[in-house]
Amino acid sequence: MATFDIMMPYYGDVGLMQDAVRSVLAQTDPDWRLTVIDDGREPGVPEWFAELGDERVRYQRNPRNLGITRNFQKCVELLELERAVIMGCDDLLLPGYLETVRRVLKEHPGVGMVQPGVEVIDGQGEVTGGLVDDVKSRLYAPEVKGSRRMGGEALAASLLRGNWLYFPSICWDSAAIKAVNFRDGLSVIQDLALVIDLLQRGEEMVIDTEPAFRYRRHAVSESSVQAFSGTRFAEAERYFAEVADRMDAQGWPRAARAARIHSASRLHALTMLPGALKRAQWGGVRTLAGHALRPTGTTKSAAADGS
Repeated sequence: MATFDIMMPYYGDVGLMQDAVRSVLAQTDPDWRLTVIDDGREPGVPEWFAELGDERVRYQRNPRNLGITRNFQKCVELLELERAVIMGCDDLLLPGYLETVRRVLKEHPGVGMVQPGVEVIDGQGEVTGGLVDDVKSRLYAPEVKGSRRMGGEALAASLLRGNWLYFPSICWDSAAIKAVNFRDGLSVIQDLALVIDLLQRGEEMVIDTEPAFRYRRHAVSESSVQAFSGTRFAEAERYFAEVADRMDAQGWPRAARAARIHSASRLHALTMLPGALKRAQWGGVRTLAGHALRPTGTTKSAAADGS
């Protein structure tokens, strides 16, 4: 029986999704099962899967579009095997991904999450670098040589300062993630929220430096109407206020302070301001400026407001 449930919530580019599937098929460790949950209506996709001829690959198309969060939740609900990967439909597993994760799990039995080494690629699949990933690695990610096990307040505070994880690359304990699942009402920051929820339940993570995953980072289009609207930061503002209160209740003051400051999220909003100004997206300008420049400790969660 397979050990790894690889789940792929899919919507979007057919070619990139097919490359992602091929990267699973190319694993040197054959002990996996892939489930693709199609939330779109692209023609020819069911037929392509039917022609694969690999019984380890399961495909289903949602009767109606569920949206990002609900489709991710469905992936978690369908987990049956011991370990889970919820990979992006445009990302790639390197051939030794499962071997790397299996090694880490052998060295750290019982750990709830494994973050392997990640290579960042661009839209054309070329290994690349950029400001976002440089900031992640230099300012926010912990120093790791080989493998490092972390958990509790130390990891929560680190991630709430700046989320340096590459979420689609993480291997999860299936029972742990099924007990929590993705939060309703979040569409952008749900990955960070899930990890923090698991840390509050006592789960730990191993960070390993051996490259095993390729994370695709697409350039933000200047012509995108949504790119500089600030919507994602309004969601982040609500989440950080709420989670800061929870960190206080947990007895994790450093994590609560990190949530209230949320320095990486503020810096990201600040870098988006020129684009919003250029496009005269004044609502976005207000949201981005408020998120980036509001003094710490001035926002409250909905629960604290009584709303």
